Amino acid sequence: MKAIWNGKVIAESDHTINIEGNQYFPTESINKEFLSDSNTVTVCHWKGTASYYNINVDGKSNEDAAWYYPNPSSLAYKIKDYVAFWKGVEITK
Repeated sequence: MKAIWNGKVIAESDHTINIEGNQYFPTESINKEFLSDSNTVTVCHWKGTASYYNINVDGKSNEDAAWYYPNPSSLAYKIKDYVAFWKGVEITK
């Protein structure tokens, strides 16, 4: 699977986890040069508190377009150290 935004591969892995229709990519598969920390946090009733990244490619920014659970609940332990994408990030095989 690949996560692509603004023509760049943000992540690529054969070991993603699908939860609720979202592909979670292992952190080692992420091209971190395209990510910057965001101050945004949200809470999922069963996964826990999510933190976000902004995606920055060729002078364009996609704010809060990636999220992860630094300390997921016991129900979502599988996605610790995984990152998911939305907001126009294309997920392809």
